[in-house]
Amino acid sequence: MFGGCFYGSRFYHLSDTCGRCIPIASNSNSKELEINEQIRDKEVRVIGADGAQLGIMSPRDALRMAIEKDLDLVKIAPTAKPPVCKILDYGKYRFEQQKKEKEAKKNQKVVEVKEIRLSLNIDTNDFNTKVNQAAKFLQQGHKLKVSIRFRGREMAHTSLGLEMHNRFAEALAGKAVIDKQPKLEGRSMMMFMSPAPNK
Repeated sequence: MFGGCFYGSRFYHLSDTCGRCIPIASNSNSKELEINEQIRDKEVRVIGADGAQLGIMSPRDALRMAIEKDLDLVKIAPTAKPPVCKILDYGKYRFEQQKKEKEAKKNQKVVEVKEIRLSLNIDTNDFNTKVNQAAKFLQQGHKLKVSIRFRGREMAHTSLGLEMHNRFAEALAGKAVIDKQPKLEGRSMMMFMSPAPNK
């Protein structure tokens, strides 16, 4: 006769084959692996808790071995022929997997596009400050959008904007590469740069 019980937050199924409660994975997450009585293949290749190859056997026999060690039988390679199952602590395994996923997300570098705004009448000190600021962004792995906004009659001198962009790119030589050459869009001229590849 089948029954069930809870231990902590996990549901355990009372197996008619062994008379004890064994954990069953929740179906709420499609990524959950098949464990214990969910494994219904004709035969499986079994790996012990210590990593030793235990050979090919029926899931029933493999589950019995897992139960004897108070562990779970987890199908870790469902597409293999025969499927590969490992004897392990499923709760601990899921915890470790979630921990690895969090670490991977934490280590993912988010690349941002940082904007540097120049003007046709910028003085030398301000220009150098903008160059240093851009160099810091590039060092952090970010891309740059360098823009100049033409005001009023400045639209008649867009060639000066092109010269300013070229001067800025030269100041960052070796630190940045130009992804998109300076281009006039409306009243703004923009240039896109990214960090120079490491040699």
